[in-house]
Amino acid sequence: MPRKTNGMLFELQPRPTTGEDGKPLLYAHPAAPYKRTMKDVETYCAFRGLNANLVEMAFNTFMDVCCEWLADGYRVETPLGVFSPKIRLNGDYTDPSKVQGKDVQFAGIELTPSKHFVKMVSRKQHGFRKKDTPVGNAQMHDERFMAEALRKAVIDGFTTIRIFMTQSRLKYNSARRYLDSLCAGEHPTLKRMKVGGAIHYFPLQK
Repeated sequence: MPRKTNGMLFELQPRPTTGEDGKPLLYAHPAAPYKRTMKDVETYCAFRGLNANLVEMAFNTFMDVCCEWLADGYRVETPLGVFSPKIRLNGDYTDPSKVQGKDVQFAGIELTPSKHFVKMVSRKQHGFRKKDTPVGNAQMHDERFMAEALRKAVIDGFTTIRIFMTQSRLKYNSARRYLDSLCAGEHPTLKRMKVGGAIHYFPLQK
């Protein structure tokens, strides 16, 4: 079966809840390899025969007026959707009479996409492609993979958390916990030392 080459790239990650088999339930989220920027928008506009400077000016003008309206509490309707200000109380209150203006703070901006915008994205959609990456920290249960990752991470007789992260594809805290676990127990395989403000892990001779 030919490999799918278009569509949205996605990856799987574990949820906090588990399924009937006791394993974490999964969720999918987009895994585009990089982000698009205003420079990309300008390039596309130039390709369509539009003046890139005018496009940037239109964005900046919209932001100026939209910020003023949002700061005054207005909802701003656009072809993309509705921009709304979010506010919150800075504490726990039960008595309305005790809440003053100073007790409220700005909490961000919310965008509710328009139905037309959602339909346009849907029409451009070409299915999905699964990114072959470990789910969560599943690789930690593969002893051979982790042993090889550690072997590759040891450079000049030691490794660090960040070097090991690259080889193991673990996040910082998970990589640190794994390395620390190899320093503990009756038969440790690593020795942990602080060198020049950084933590180094040295393999112990068998």
